[in-house]
Amino acid sequence: MTINLVDPDGNRLRIATKPDLQRRAFWSWGGLLDAGCLRWLTMALYHVATTTPSKAEIVAGWASTQPWCAADESAIEMIGAYRFDDPEGRVGMEVHLAQAGDTQIHVPLTYRDEPLDGAEDALIGTTEHSVLGTRWVYDGLGDPRLVVMLAAVAMTGQGEALGMVNKDGRWCIAPSNIRILGGGWTQERVPVDQFVVEQDSGSNVVLGNDRFEMTVFRNLEAAPRPVIGLTATWNGQDDPVVLAEVRDRAN
Repeated sequence: MTINLVDPDGNRLRIATKPDLQRRAFWSWGGLLDAGCLRWLTMALYHVATTTPSKAEIVAGWASTQPWCAADESAIEMIGAYRFDDPEGRVGMEVHLAQAGDTQIHVPLTYRDEPLDGAEDALIGTTEHSVLGTRWVYDGLGDPRLVVMLAAVAMTGQGEALGMVNKDGRWCIAPSNIRILGGGWTQERVPVDQFVVEQDSGSNVVLGNDRFEMTVFRNLEAAPRPVIGLTATWNGQDDPVVLAEVRDRAN
């Protein structure tokens, strides 16, 4: 595949890539995102594949054992998901929303091709992917890569991955029924890494770094949009629910 890019100076570039390197080629030009170029290239390449156990089985099986979910495994029904793309092209990041009895739950997951050192407490299990092989599945709030992307998207409203799949030689969209909306931050460049869990009340998790505090809600409720944060709507849920809220410690 050949990718045609135009840099801020108007120079046209052509990069030929193998399919498994396409995302890395897109992200290697990440600096152009700040200039307002190539935002459309933020995409997740899906495989026509199966996973065993399935994602729905992973979510229901794990969530039903957590204190923030009162429903049995059989009572958990998937609503949909939104995704982020890994700047290094290795970690799958997918955030699931599900109906668990009378409660809507928010379940961030990451999928890795090898165990993540130091994240044993966040390991949910493994799944067999028919194309990629064994994937280690983690609670996304215990995986620094997802936390970085969640904070970035919550603050800017930019960076959700568009699902794309190559099927029978045709590029097809793989849309989600979940519509997320983030933003509220200025154009100041600030670090969104090195978050650690500071408080876990069950229904929400508070993470912080040296500049920001981010609250991620496990149990979802419709509420006014935060000044800085991430909300979601979907078919049948017209009132936004709050997924995450970010507070600047400097203020």
